[in-house]
Amino acid sequence: MTMRRTITILGATGSIGTSTLDLVERDPEAFEIVALTAQRDVAGLAAAARRTRARLAVIGDETLIAPLREALAGSDVEAAAGADAIAEAAALGADWTMAAIVGTAGLRPTMAALGHGRTVALANKESLVSAGALMTEAARQAGATLLPVDSEHNAVFQCFPHHDVSQVKRVILTASGGPFRTMPRDEMARVTPAQAVKHPNWSMGAKISVDSATLMNKGLELIEAHHLFPVGADRFAVIVHPQSVVHSMVEYVDGSVLAQMGTPDMRTPIAHTLAWPKRMGTPCAPLDLAEVGRLDFEEPDLGRFPALGLAMAALAAGGARPAVLNAANEVAVAAFLDGRIGFLDIVLIVEKVLERYDPAPPASIDEALAIDAEARAVARTATELQTA
Repeated sequence: MTMRRTITILGATGSIGTSTLDLVERDPEAFEIVALTAQRDVAGLAAAARRTRARLAVIGDETLIAPLREALAGSDVEAAAGADAIAEAAALGADWTMAAIVGTAGLRPTMAALGHGRTVALANKESLVSAGALMTEAARQAGATLLPVDSEHNAVFQCFPHHDVSQVKRVILTASGGPFRTMPRDEMARVTPAQAVKHPNWSMGAKISVDSATLMNKGLELIEAHHLFPVGADRFAVIVHPQSVVHSMVEYVDGSVLAQMGTPDMRTPIAHTLAWPKRMGTPCAPLDLAEVGRLDFEEPDLGRFPALGLAMAALAAGGARPAVLNAANEVAVAAFLDGRIGFLDIVLIVEKVLERYDPAPPASIDEALAIDAEARAVARTATELQTA
């Protein structure tokens, strides 16, 4: 009899978490839920924990422990709360952990999961952007398997010659171009948060949707890819592909280009990591190339989307620059979503923070979090000046 694979989902109520639960719940005999976590969604967390008979449910906001316990009353699910409790849940040693907590709040739990030498499916790009060298070294020391969930990185993973990186000429990440791909820059100044979160192809959270609209998301993914696929920062490229069918490509030294394709559904890359090194069935719509009809590609316009250029420069500079870029962007995007700054102000604030704060590279997670905190403080000041 095949043993059920134990699963922990960090960030179980977000878009990645719910997609993961959808796959797991389709085959309950194959998976056993160890722990589920969320930051504030008590109802969503409790409902998922009850359905899957999770051993533990953890809410990040400590003030919500009483409502969580009430929502779980009569079940066998244990309740806990707080950042430390989330990290402890991550360290329970599940066979497979989905790291889908948004932002740098995911750093400590991801490190805790890696420390047990199991498989970690990484959907939290900030972990690698802010502390990539620390994360990959932790995985190496523990013997953990780090599998990328982002559709682009997962596509590269499936095409990459892990046995011999010298065969790679370039890693090419595709970008949809976002909802404003053809919009003149002067019109972007009037873009609203409601417009920015409507991605043309993917169903994502508000923050990542805005990042896709500015192309900052693709810049962060370049930095992330640099840590996942060690071919050198100069061997990465971005190409805009509006249909989001080709998820990314690997170009080999002999001129061959391998691409991974599929319909734009995050359950495909999640399923790849969930079943790896095997494959599993999914409810995703099959790719019908005849219906798609055409596949278009174009160079990214760095003049209209300077965020991608800032990220490229941060990757080339290395050190703590990517961490500063990420922290400043999170603050600026939050201000935009709150209606305090304009769409084009996002990249202006990030640029100002990069000019004003240039710390040494972090040697520990504590240092990475300190850099993140200071960069956020600088970004908040820059935001206040922008709105004054």
